[in-house]
Amino acid sequence: MTAATPSSDQVFIRGVTRDGRTFRPSDWAERLAGVMAQFRPGGAAGPGSHIRYSPWCVPTTLDGAKCVVVNRALRNHEPMAWDFVMNFARDNELQVIEACLLPEPGAR
Repeated sequence: MTAATPSSDQVFIRGVTRDGRTFRPSDWAERLAGVMAQFRPGGAAGPGSHIRYSPWCVPTTLDGAKCVVVNRALRNHEPMAWDFVMNFARDNELQVIEACLLPEPGAR
């Protein structure tokens, strides 16, 4: 696992362990992002905010593996939440990849 350094905007927590096993359960990324849904710019206020993922912690897929993309802004706004997701990755020996999420082609 790579330590997260401030050279990129996002950190990908990839659902593959350091020894190459697929992390289980299969919905772990959605569960983790769901727990983090309350941490968002401006707080968790507003109708329906509890049923949407935070823009700072989003589940996705990378090379066929479940991932959670964690934005570094979370670290500045909610350090304990940042520590929680990073400790989750460390405790479960998940791969942590520094990257920058690119927009979908045609997206604005």
